[in-house]
Amino acid sequence: MKKRTVALVIMDGVGVSNNSYGNAVKNANTTNLDYLMENYPNTLIHAYGTYVGLPSNHDMGNSEVGHNALGCGQIYSQGAKLVNESLASGKLFQSNTWKELISYCKDQGVLHFIGLLSDGNVHSHINQLFALLDKSKQEGVREVRIHILLDGRDVEKTSALKYVHLLEEKLNKLNDYNFHSMIASGGGRMNITMDRYEANWGMVEKGWKTHVLGIGRKFRKAEEAILTNRRENIGVIDQDLDPFVIVDENNKPVGEIHDHDSVILFNFRGDRALEISRCFDEENFLPFDRIRTPKVYYAGMLQYDADFQIPKKYLTEPPKIKYTLTEELNQYKISEYAISETQKFGHVTYFWNGNRLEKLNPDLEEYVEISSDIDGFDKKPEMKSYEITDKFVEAIHSGKYEFLRMNFPNGDMVGHTGNYEATVKAVEAVDDNIGRIMKAIDEVEGILIVLADHGNAEEMYQTNTQTKDAKTSHTTNPVPFILYGKNIENIKIKKGEFGLANVASTITTLLDIDPNQHWLESIVTKTN
Repeated sequence: MKKRTVALVIMDGVGVSNNSYGNAVKNANTTNLDYLMENYPNTLIHAYGTYVGLPSNHDMGNSEVGHNALGCGQIYSQGAKLVNESLASGKLFQSNTWKELISYCKDQGVLHFIGLLSDGNVHSHINQLFALLDKSKQEGVREVRIHILLDGRDVEKTSALKYVHLLEEKLNKLNDYNFHSMIASGGGRMNITMDRYEANWGMVEKGWKTHVLGIGRKFRKAEEAILTNRRENIGVIDQDLDPFVIVDENNKPVGEIHDHDSVILFNFRGDRALEISRCFDEENFLPFDRIRTPKVYYAGMLQYDADFQIPKKYLTEPPKIKYTLTEELNQYKISEYAISETQKFGHVTYFWNGNRLEKLNPDLEEYVEISSDIDGFDKKPEMKSYEITDKFVEAIHSGKYEFLRMNFPNGDMVGHTGNYEATVKAVEAVDDNIGRIMKAIDEVEGILIVLADHGNAEEMYQTNTQTKDAKTSHTTNPVPFILYGKNIENIKIKKGEFGLANVASTITTLLDIDPNQHWLESIVTKTN
């Protein structure tokens, strides 16, 4: 007997909150989601903190760890937690990479740090940078430069000066006759350096020129650069601030990167670390003219892509994710289909498959990427949702695939802009396309799961104000888990507390396959 088609729709960044204030999900016209919640089995599940391998339940979830958990059915120490454990044990500083970094620059070079300066704990954490700075001084490094990327996305939108002041206070305490450290360059994370999925190499080129070549608008202090940018660009938030270069009294950049220097990218999350890592690591680099390529020792906080060894050197061993859902389905010859647009394509492929870029079995796996627009996502909040749905519905109707998954980036990517009205439209576009998918599922008598990987769009204003102060970060709110299909009376949602890592066994249960013994339990029970 042929298995029923199972389709999974991930509404990226669409959490659940009963608070209507700034809630672009609750206040949107979501006819289809409302219908599903009122008439079909559903529950709320967790997508943050310890449920996805982060240090504590105060830590917001994110798409990367969320898709890891969805695709592997287990909870692994991730990102911040992984690095914190390595720092606490001293394992990071015992690694050959750390020793070689120090040795390479200690006598005649400079140790450079590049990364996101905040405590958002999604891409980086300022305390981890502080630990590296402390150890650098202990190891006898004499010159240190920090190239700061400003957040305003995983933290409050205009909080950059808070972190700059914390860093400068730290550097002032460390600096003495034998140790000299200072901020050398910077800019907004969505303006320079931190592009992902090769959507906009121009961002990375600007970052290279700023950090490495010292080319850019010159200032004596980071605070001066930030305040000037805000004054000249009314309403600009930290993630979009222009690049800047810090210079000395002779108007010379204080932190160009040269031969015999060592460079550490202290971000732990991979998606926005890959491209700048390639700039340092690749000999035959093609995306743009680097002009000058210094001979440095480069390392990432983690290895951001194990398949392609990016970067070649790294400080913290990544989690070795085993027993993924795709591995399990391959054993049963289950055909799979995955699709999203560029901004989240890696999430339904690379992160879903346990940080593996390549297909595990090309004969059973079909991956489709729809190119994202480069322009601001709030200008076109529907993004590529209709094009993605066209392909997804076509794949459902084809009958070729028994398990299909897709990601709508809208709630997250538009939510991150801080534009409430645009995010409402983004959620409505997602809802409209879910209706189209429901119709296709009905036509093939399949089963549809609708859920989210973390919250964002449901909390667009800072909750401690009544001034509509935009909130651009993720949340720790629960996310929906909804089942839809004809004749699913035999499928019941269990009582209990579940998270994203329970979804893999849920999918195999719906496919009439026994879950892998290493996975967390299924959210549903199914009777014949």
